[in-house]
Amino acid sequence: MNPHDRAGLGDGTRAVRAGLPDPAKNEPTLPGPVFAAHFHLPGDVEGPYTYGRDTNPTWTLLERAIGELEAPGEEVDTVVFASGMAAVSAVLLSQTRAGDTVVLPDDGYQALPLVRAQLEAYGVHVRTAPTAGEAQLAVLDGARLLWIESPSNPGLDVCDVRRLAEAAHAGGTLVAVDNTLATPLGQRPLALGADFSVASGTKGLTGHGDVLLGYVSCRDPELAARVRQWRKVVGAIPGPMEAWLAHRSLATLQLRTLRQWDNALAVAEALAGRGDVTGLRYPGLPADASHATAGRQMSGYGSVVSFTLADRSHAERFMSALHLVEDATSFGGVRSTAERRGRWGGDAVPDGFIRFSAGAEDTDDLVADVLRALDTAASGGSGGTGTPGNRDV
Repeated sequence: MNPHDRAGLGDGTRAVRAGLPDPAKNEPTLPGPVFAAHFHLPGDVEGPYTYGRDTNPTWTLLERAIGELEAPGEEVDTVVFASGMAAVSAVLLSQTRAGDTVVLPDDGYQALPLVRAQLEAYGVHVRTAPTAGEAQLAVLDGARLLWIESPSNPGLDVCDVRRLAEAAHAGGTLVAVDNTLATPLGQRPLALGADFSVASGTKGLTGHGDVLLGYVSCRDPELAARVRQWRKVVGAIPGPMEAWLAHRSLATLQLRTLRQWDNALAVAEALAGRGDVTGLRYPGLPADASHATAGRQMSGYGSVVSFTLADRSHAERFMSALHLVEDATSFGGVRSTAERRGRWGGDAVPDGFIRFSAGAEDTDDLVADVLRALDTAASGGSGGTGTPGNRDV
């Protein structure tokens, strides 16, 4: 089925079918991973597959699938990478040179300061501004590239992507949006005017906590070619098994995200009634500062909720008391995770700040576990020890 013929289908149908080759008798629906460092290449160099650092049939199918999700029915180039940070770096470093200016959020993913330092080491000027309130508009003048993270991680602020993109393009500035938290089912940056949609496929896109992957989707073939060339130069390629697992996981993307979004909203609503919780953020809550903007540009509000407990000790008691939630630093998986984010440093958050990612558990069970852990933490208890799944529930 031609990808253009799938343009009018629902997101769930599209996710199930995305990137699959035409049916062939006695062949699998999704061909297995192709493990090859080189390909049989007699005579002149021609054809799509020549050397394993450049191309791989398993990448091709995954790139086609992600492109169909990011821009249904449209021509789009997608390039997959070994990790989300490889994808981030590829856009920022392939599109800029010494003397250019890049605008970054000052409240984004904690590895962005590392990228900033590298850009500055290469002679690229960097300006920063917060995500909320389209504050980046004030520092756009003369920039080569604007980097947007919306919703931001971990603060969950949302900016008006379309407004920022229009202002940027009016001044000749390229626009990239980190869409990791939303996934293509929650937000489509290219439709909002971005030149690049970038994400860590490690998170919600693949959703099982077992694959490291990143990708860049772009409509402009010349811009995409620079990104693809950067991948070749630095060799930041995904393994064929990781690419195949990612493609396999796309079939359940809608099933997973809808349950996760419902669970995140239920947890946020439960937290809203707690006196021991402050700084609650979830764009899906009507009272959230980002709700109106998110509602205009997002079809789902994501799996992540953030909130703050009194101090580090209180937060650690809460984490220890959880039974159904893993203490882990990633998000977007089918198993709920949470962490006291301040343990890493690098994020401007209080010691008691919790980043919570809702999984696909039964909603009532998950909410009950969170509320019980809060009660235990408030009483000074730890709720016992052990690993999630091995505790009494």
